Amino acid sequence: MTAVDTELPPATGAWRDGDDPGRRKWITLPEPLALEAGGTLPGVRIAYETWGALNTDASNAVLVLHALTGDSHVTGPAEAGHPTPGWWDALIGPGRALDPARWFVVAPNIVGGCQGSTGPASPGPDGRRWGSRFPLVTARDAVTAERVLADALGVDAWALVIGGSMGGMRALEWAATEPDRVTRLCLLACPAATSADQIGWAAPQLAAIRDDPGWSGGDYHDAPPGHGPHRGLGVARRIAHLSYRSAFELGERFGRDAQDGEDPWRGGRYAVESYLDHHARKLVRRFDAMSYVRLTELMNAHDVGRGRGGTAAALARVTARTLVAGVSSDRLYPLEQQAELVAGIPDAGTLRIIDSPYGHDGFLIEAPAVGELVTELLDR
Repeated sequence: MTAVDTELPPATGAWRDGDDPGRRKWITLPEPLALEAGGTLPGVRIAYETWGALNTDASNAVLVLHALTGDSHVTGPAEAGHPTPGWWDALIGPGRALDPARWFVVAPNIVGGCQGSTGPASPGPDGRRWGSRFPLVTARDAVTAERVLADALGVDAWALVIGGSMGGMRALEWAATEPDRVTRLCLLACPAATSADQIGWAAPQLAAIRDDPGWSGGDYHDAPPGHGPHRGLGVARRIAHLSYRSAFELGERFGRDAQDGEDPWRGGRYAVESYLDHHARKLVRRFDAMSYVRLTELMNAHDVGRGRGGTAAALARVTARTLVAGVSSDRLYPLEQQAELVAGIPDAGTLRIIDSPYGHDGFLIEAPAVGELVTELLDR
């Protein structure tokens, strides 16, 4: 029979004021954040973590930008305030590509996220949760907010801005919006603009969340455990995770095997179903459904050429020494999208391919290969 999870999930897995801060630091924007979609977002606070120290000429700062369900905790163990270990743990540390003895590494949680930065689960100026009132924040808006963080830290120009997937979208926007403030750029498994196929992958995820009875129009944050939109968020995670991995890897890893002790012919699960269930259960306890919706909408809206005369003109604005890499088996952000970046960015060299069976998640899993690329770019 199917395994049952008896612990009721919280209405939101967001970090909230009063929770252990962990390694987070904060900065509050002095002015409301002007938004591309119109209007402003007042009282924006950015949570971030740092490793290392800024040198005397402020030339060693590195900005690391997370993907959809990531946060500022790039490296370090799961501990008080941080429900999961660092998502790029092998990249930062002594002897690693981003050694804190040499580099000042900064990782912010994106505005609209749910791990310390202002987002839907945060209180608005009236003391109520933002919830459904939280607006669309684009990747370009995120750069506007993170520019204030850079100024506060004394960083006039980043030695490197790096990100993959949604983080790569933000990194590209940094380089196109603030070309004089990005010396080197590393783009991993991301596009110049989100395609119809990618928006299509997102559509059933958004529908699953919004169709959950616990969604309550996006205003569920103070509901008791078990009464939030955890079912819809879990379905969204299952769909997304299939796009993050390759058919080859799933076939090699699970085949048609039944989950241990279960019979799919009698209400049980196949092993691959159990795997997806596991990832769904994990996410609903550390993430917020409304953040997932708004950040997915951010990714759908990504188009570096918007308002800049098109993609080619926007990519031509980038002056950073650039390295672009894609994953050989990525079926969500395929290599032709990274090839477009290489063709359009003046100092991008040649497309680098991370050979991996793990699909889109290869940019996270193949950390040694990514580390070699980062080291090469930093040593230029």
